Amino acid sequence: MKVASTPSQGFPCDTPTRSKTQLDRGQRSAAMRSVALDLATKKMVLCEVADGVVIRRHTAPSLGGMKELLGPGTPPANVAIEACREAWRICAELEEWGHKVLLVDTTRVRRLGIGQHGRKNDRIDAEVLARAVEERRIPLAHLLSPERQKLRAEIGVRRALVEVRANYVTTIRGLFREAGVSAPSCKTESFARKLTERKLAPELAALVEPLRLVLDTVGEQLDKVDARLEALCRAEPIIDVLRSVPGVGLIVAASYVSVIDDAKRFGNAHQVGAYVGLVPYEDSSGDLKRLGRITKQGNSYLRAMMVQAAWSLMRMTEPDPLCVWAHAIAERRGKKIAVVALARRLTGILWAMWRDGTHYDASALSRASAKGLDAEGARRTRTKAKLVSSASTSALPTPTPTKKKSMRRPPLSTVSS
Repeated sequence: MKVASTPSQGFPCDTPTRSKTQLDRGQRSAAMRSVALDLATKKMVLCEVADGVVIRRHTAPSLGGMKELLGPGTPPANVAIEACREAWRICAELEEWGHKVLLVDTTRVRRLGIGQHGRKNDRIDAEVLARAVEERRIPLAHLLSPERQKLRAEIGVRRALVEVRANYVTTIRGLFREAGVSAPSCKTESFARKLTERKLAPELAALVEPLRLVLDTVGEQLDKVDARLEALCRAEPIIDVLRSVPGVGLIVAASYVSVIDDAKRFGNAHQVGAYVGLVPYEDSSGDLKRLGRITKQGNSYLRAMMVQAAWSLMRMTEPDPLCVWAHAIAERRGKKIAVVALARRLTGILWAMWRDGTHYDASALSRASAKGLDAEGARRTRTKAKLVSSASTSALPTPTPTKKKSMRRPPLSTVSS
């Protein structure tokens, strides 16, 4: 777990162990204030702690009301705020004012003591965070770069428009079924055009007309959003690299980049899969290993996009190593489990391509898959041999112990004279 850490102040002695620059930097860091902001919809609560004692509290409707305590010209501070919708804007303003922002990972705040003993409010939360800042126990969340923030925002707008269009199309199809009329059989993108071309009964046409007008408007706005999104993607060369993978289109690649942001912050592909929530839940102890369904942690939209890309890859007619690998799993475990496994593997492959800056190479992946299948086959053979050996050992008859004759002499009283 990544924890915020600031260098400690140097200890004065006759023989200095640090240079003057290092000592000055350490003194400035130690002099920084420990502040926490609890952000709410209509207010924000500030708490400042020094030497384990709360020295200042303040409540304001917005960050502008905190200028006397955090504005330009105030002493620098380490300011902790929980990751939320307005966190990006607050971080940018506080950094402009000369403060260091610590973005708190909300999935780990309970380890700091928030919500303990059944007491939780903005005032208590701000104090707990401020004490954690002073003790350097803040679990940090990743702060997206400004470019990726814009990309994430455009993807969010597009997602909302697509969901609205899908809901309206579903509603219209239901009205058609109620009237006993077959709805246009086409993709969602073409539904509005097909609906305009259909000749409907006056009553059904009047009922569907308001929905059709909204569909036309949503389609026009989607075209504009897609144009802006393509312009943003042209400024990201890595998106074209990721799109070389079969089943990965512009939206999937852009969503991946907007969430991962920097490939170097992950050590291996398994960490990326865990970050997206595509690794199995585990409850193991000692020699007992329990694996369950996937954890579903992290960004749910990216996870859905990766599963959708896996479905597209599974339906490909052209042979591909990933598709062959997934179909082999589907024969053993079923298609749904195979799709999730393929989505997890796609997540790792995209990360490796991003890390190395290489395009998708089916032949190299085929060779790696062959080595992996050989290793897996050898492992299964060893496991099967162990099971057979243990079963044969347990099937052997257990020898029954023979009862030895007693060699004790009879008592003297029973011996005839």
